[in-house]
Amino acid sequence: MKSLLITGGAGFIGSNFIPYFLENNKDVKVVNLDLLTYAGNLENLMEIEGHEHYEFVEGDICDRKLIESLFNKHNFDGVIHFAAESHVDNSIENPDAFVRTNVFGTFNLIDVAKDFWMQSPFKFKDGFENSRFHHISTDEVYGTLGDTGLFTEKTPYSPNSPYSASKASSDFLVRSYFHTYGMNVITTNCSNNYGPKQHNEKLIPTIIRKALSNDEIPIYGDGKNIRDWLYVLDHCRGINLVYKNGKLGETYNIGGRNERNNLYIVNKICEILDEVQPKIESYKNQISFVKDRPGHDFRYAIDASKIERELGWKAQENFESGILKTIHWYLEKYKK
Repeated sequence: MKSLLITGGAGFIGSNFIPYFLENNKDVKVVNLDLLTYAGNLENLMEIEGHEHYEFVEGDICDRKLIESLFNKHNFDGVIHFAAESHVDNSIENPDAFVRTNVFGTFNLIDVAKDFWMQSPFKFKDGFENSRFHHISTDEVYGTLGDTGLFTEKTPYSPNSPYSASKASSDFLVRSYFHTYGMNVITTNCSNNYGPKQHNEKLIPTIIRKALSNDEIPIYGDGKNIRDWLYVLDHCRGINLVYKNGKLGETYNIGGRNERNNLYIVNKICEILDEVQPKIESYKNQISFVKDRPGHDFRYAIDASKIERELGWKAQENFESGILKTIHWYLEKYKK
C-alpha cells in the first residue's frame, strides 16, 4: 500500500482534504503530522477517527529527527504540505514564527524527502521514481492587483506582508529542489478559501460568529478590498487532481472565479441570516468599520485557466451557493 505524509492536516484546508482524499483513494495510507497550534483542531477530523488507513502524529515540521523517523517508519512515497502559519495580522505582530514554520519547516521537510527518495541529483532510488512533493501555497505571493487583471502562473512574485513573503520563500525553495536535484515537486497557489472547519479568526467565520452573538461585525477600512473566493471542497478536488495528474515541476493556480469585496460578503451573510435565523432587527445593523491593517492588499484574483484546461478541474460552487452551505454548517456548530 502507498503511504502519504500530509502536514498541517488538522487545519482548515487539510482537515477538509484528508477525508476527501481517503474517500477517493482507497489504496493509500495517510499519516497526518500537525503541531496542533491555535489553528489545528482534531475535532475537525472526528469523522475519520479510527479509519484503518489514517494515522495522526502530533509534531513539528521543524523537527528533522521526527520527520526522518516518520519517513523511515512509513516509507512515504508522497508528501502534501499544508502546514503553515497563515494569518496575515499575526505575521505583522510576530513575523519570526512565520519565517520559522513556512521557510525553515518547508526546507526541513523537502530536504528529508530528497535524501529519502533520491540517490543523487536527478537519480531516484529504486521504488521512488514516482514519489512526489506537493507544496500548497497562496495567491498572496503575487502581491496586489488594481481594478483589472488576474494572477497567472507567470505573474512575478511581489509579496507585501511577512506572511506572503515567507510563503514566497517556501515556493522558491520547492522550485529549487526541482531544478537542482530533479525532485518531482509541484506547487498549487490558491485564492481565499472559505467553508466548513475554518478557524474563528478568519473573515467569514468572524462575520457569522459576531452576527449571531449580537456583537459589532468589524470590517477593515471601507470594505472595498476584493478577493477571489474558493469553496474549500472545490480546492480539495483541485489538489487531488494536481497531486495525481499534474506535470512535475509545474505550478497550478486554483481559483473560484468568484470575486467579491468585503462589503458584499458581510451584507450577503447578514441577508442570509435574516432569512434563516431572523431577529427583530437586521444583522446588517451590527456592521462596523475599523482601522485598516498595514499593507492591506487591495485585490487578489486568480486565472485558473491552466488547471481547467490541462486537468479538467472547475469550481462547482459559486460564492452564493458556497456561502449558504457554510452558514448552515456554522449554525449547526454553534448549536452544540
